[in-house]
Amino acid sequence: MPKRIAVLDRELCKPTTCSHLCKRICPVNRSEEECITINSDDNKPNIDELLCIGCGICVNKCPTKAISIVNLPGELKENPVFRYGRNQFQLFRLPIPKPRMVVGLIGQNGIGKSTAVKILSDKMKPNLGLIDKDVPFDQIMDMFKGSELQNYFTELQKGNVRLAYKPQNIDEIPKTFKGNVSDIFSKMENQEKLSKLSDILRTESIMNKDIKTLSGGELQLLAVIATMMKDADLYFFDEPSSYLDVEQRLRVAAAIRMLSKDKMVMVVEHDLAVADYLADQVHMLYGKPAVFGVISKPYGVRVGINTYLEGMIKEENVRFRDEEIIFRKGMKNTLKTKHFLTFPRFTKKFDKFSLETDSGNLYKGEIIGVLGPNATGKSTFINMLTGNVKPDNGEALGKMKLAYKPQRIELDDDEKGLTVRLYLQKEMTDKTMKQRIIHMLDLDRLMEKKLSSLSGGEMQSVSIAATLGKEFDILLMDEPTAFLDVEQRLRASKLIREVIESKELAAFIVDHDLQILDAMSDRLMIFDGKRGVHGHGMAPMNSKDGMNHFLRKIGITFRRDPQTGRARANKPDSQKDSEQKSRNAYYYVE
Repeated sequence: MPKRIAVLDRELCKPTTCSHLCKRICPVNRSEEECITINSDDNKPNIDELLCIGCGICVNKCPTKAISIVNLPGELKENPVFRYGRNQFQLFRLPIPKPRMVVGLIGQNGIGKSTAVKILSDKMKPNLGLIDKDVPFDQIMDMFKGSELQNYFTELQKGNVRLAYKPQNIDEIPKTFKGNVSDIFSKMENQEKLSKLSDILRTESIMNKDIKTLSGGELQLLAVIATMMKDADLYFFDEPSSYLDVEQRLRVAAAIRMLSKDKMVMVVEHDLAVADYLADQVHMLYGKPAVFGVISKPYGVRVGINTYLEGMIKEENVRFRDEEIIFRKGMKNTLKTKHFLTFPRFTKKFDKFSLETDSGNLYKGEIIGVLGPNATGKSTFINMLTGNVKPDNGEALGKMKLAYKPQRIELDDDEKGLTVRLYLQKEMTDKTMKQRIIHMLDLDRLMEKKLSSLSGGEMQSVSIAATLGKEFDILLMDEPTAFLDVEQRLRASKLIREVIESKELAAFIVDHDLQILDAMSDRLMIFDGKRGVHGHGMAPMNSKDGMNHFLRKIGITFRRDPQTGRARANKPDSQKDSEQKSRNAYYYVE
């Protein structure tokens, strides 16, 4: 097996503009061996991984950043389970479906989770890295001989495994289905099961809504229920918590756990508190996005998540991240004191919903985290600040320069045809931190890709960059962590804080990932009320009071993991849950 992987992004490769520069500068080619040759079919280079010396010259000189060459971990001795083609992504190992268990997958985006699902659902056949031949089933079974996957693939080959899949991109649902939610639900078999799920997930308020009017959170609940209603053996949920508030996330997690009592369940989840709450075991995925991915053996959920944050799998002697991720374990001891502005009290009445928000102060370099249940007015508040929604009382911040990232990113037809580079050139009007923003969000490799070809996480990163790169006094972001993996969330939150503090500006950030919002925010603005009927936004308060007020309302407590400082949801009515509630310590445990 080659010691390194060479991957060519064929979408980015533009040989007509560089005249095969990679071939001309390759030192192996210049010594009269053919490490880089030209494919006669598409005029693009092929890189021989056995001849490649890993010098990196072609990687650095490629004008479109189309080439990646990565050394494989020395401990990785086996062949890949699947490779898409010559100089394309390859995946090592597979996660193991377990009866009556929820198996979580944690790792970066673009590292092989979707590929693994397609293989486990028989949509793709493992080729063991042999891209030029049809691999017989017996040879595939030899790879998994003696493992739990041997029995799984035997049953899969017999047609005895049915899969139900909830995709990541739920925004496509209104383009496929039309009509009211109740119309779709009425066509489903087992109405008793449907009624039970609707009660658990509290979806009665969306039953008479037209699908095209549903919010992101409502679409997510619809997708989760539709997946659970299918008669399957293996259920796969790709990011089931996106757009959901904290209470809804834990309700979905509880419903998924109920499903696993007699089924196999796999879940990709980037909110670590939710992953910890719902999974029995986890597989870590590591490698280099879009180049190669390795799936670890299964671990118990606490050990697996902590090992992932540490970035070192001791049993395999593999370090896949340079730095350990440690979350803050105590209260913030510094608050901003330079007054920036006072924002007004707002009221707004719609046909079926009313909202009132308290006035408050903003300080220079301060980030206000906006937290609360869905359908209580958080996005409406942000839109009243921008002037996109006209309040009945109160005035928008019209004299201030505002930079706004909406919850759901929608591009017009002209923008979809732009490359990331051209789009950011148009949107990022403040050049002072442009390169820093692009580097921190790892957008260099995407610059020549069209916006229409980006994944949900990639488009979210581009949108964050476009917003942070504007000239503004106040930053307004609605759910910036949706579709981002754990490491992307941490980098984005660090970058947002860096921009706001270095320029002494201010920000409102709406999000539902408690751990990230806690790490990013100086104070919290809590929303409560009755979903879809009435909302109240309280004046900003310190993080401890804000978290306790919010979590007390929904009856959930979190403890700190002593090793990493990350938040872990307590089981309802457990000893730890009862003890923390008695002390009014719902999140901060000193």
